[in-house]
Parts: sequence; structure tokens; C-alpha cells
Amino acid sequence: MQDIVDTKLDKIRTGIFGPRLGMKCVVFIDDLNMPKKEGFGAQPPIEILRQFMAQGGWYDYKDKKHPFRNIQDTLIICAMGPPGGGKAFITPRFQRHFNVIAIATFDENVMKTIFSSILKWYFRTGNFSTDVANLETKIVTATLQVYKQI
Repeated sequence: MQDIVDTKLDKIRTGIFGPRLGMKCVVFIDDLNMPKKEGFGAQPPIEILRQFMAQGGWYDYKDKKHPFRNIQDTLIICAMGPPGGGKAFITPRFQRHFNVIAIATFDENVMKTIFSSILKWYFRTGNFSTDVANLETKIVTATLQVYKQI
């Protein structure tokens, strides 16, 4: 993980790395909680990310002269499913560095209400004919069928 990110960064000056001048780097990590725990319970890829988030960089195991690499203008975005089924818990020590957004699943009636409200508003503000506006229920039903199929 560290090598992958390091190959995308340029040396700004001694010990400081980042994207090209005037640019920002976004690192997206999907399935963040997938790394399997070691015998002592650690997850090395997550620990290196935690070090980056807490200290602004990580140690370069190749360069002994300038061991710590300060990384700037780099943002970490992660996605993960709930723990279980091979996915581990993320420690609070690591999680505290993030803004967490959780998405709850909705039942069919709630989704129908949301989609209907949006579509009614759209038809009303868009000056659609009554023939088109009367298709609202069929459009919402079809949308939910496609959603469930996907």
C-alpha cells in the first residue's frame, strides 16, 4: 500500500512528498476493513494509513538518510461494508481520523415515498402535461423494480 501511494507522489523538497505543484492527490481505498489480522491482531496496511493520518506521513524503509516522508496535499477516502464475513472491525484509534458517513437501507414503502415526492415536485415545477404527470406511479414502480433487480 505504501509503495503504491509513494509511486504517485513527487519529491517537493528533502523529506517532503506530494502530488505535482498545484495539484491534490486523492487516494481511494475500497473494502478498508478487508486486511486479515496478523497473529498479534495488527493489520499492517491499516497501521500505515493510521500513521499517515496521525503524523502526516510514514517512514521510508528504503532511504536511511531521510527516513520520515512528510506527505502533503493528499487526501484519503475509504469505503467499507459492515464487519463480519471476513471483514474486521476498524479500531477507534484509526477511525477517529475520518468523517464517517453511514448509509442505511430503506424498506420499499420508504423508498416509494421518497421517489414519489421527488417525482411529484419535478413534474409540478417542470410544467409537464397531466398525461406525463399521471405516469408518476408507474415510473416509481418501475424504478423500484430496476433497483431491486440490480
